[in-house]
Amino acid sequence: MSHKTCLIVGAGEGLGHALSRRFAEENFNLALISRSKEGSRAALEEAKNSFKDGKHLHFSGDAMQPESITEAMHKVIETYENIEVLIYNVRGGYELKEPLDMTFSDLENIYKIEVVGAFAAVKALLPGMIEKKQGKIIFSSATAALRGSGTNPIYAIGKFGLRALSQSLAKAYSKKGVHISHVRLDCALDVPLVREWYGENFKEEETANVHDVARNYWWIYLQPKSAWSNEVELRPFTEDWTF
Repeated sequence: MSHKTCLIVGAGEGLGHALSRRFAEENFNLALISRSKEGSRAALEEAKNSFKDGKHLHFSGDAMQPESITEAMHKVIETYENIEVLIYNVRGGYELKEPLDMTFSDLENIYKIEVVGAFAAVKALLPGMIEKKQGKIIFSSATAALRGSGTNPIYAIGKFGLRALSQSLAKAYSKKGVHISHVRLDCALDVPLVREWYGENFKEEETANVHDVARNYWWIYLQPKSAWSNEVELRPFTEDWTF
């Protein structure tokens, strides 16, 4: 029997590479979708180093173009026999502006990235999971999915949409054996970009370690059917809950 496969859409050098290591350490194959192979280089290397006998491959797909995600998903499905886990780990950018300063393009773009891209990935894979009556789908999200923002409304609107998609899918298909979970990260992750943003003000204890976060994704995978979490919230012990 072939090894199980974890498919990650948005496998960059932050949480994406930690997720790749975590699942590869459990002898999963890793199928990684991102715009470029270079963008997933760190995640691909982590997978190969953690499970040398695994089948770890990159597939090109852009969340801004749902058709390309669909095409990449079909290639993954053709390549791997046993896709057990889908993690949608894509996010829009942080662009500070007040609501009335948003453009139509801002809203269209964030909806494509956060919702349409996620739906394209799910739509390609979920029918097969339903047929097998098993599978895990995990959406990486943020507390922005629960709170609007006067200064960063674009991000909040996108995450609100992602949470609605996740809940709708869970309510429709959990009873068919597929576990769908929405993970809200109420924190800054300890990734190179955040360290660059904070500069000399960076404090490791005020961020979430990506490998610790990845362990929680693995625990979600392990949850038995009689006790599934459809909403999971993670934050470091120092978080003041102001996000």
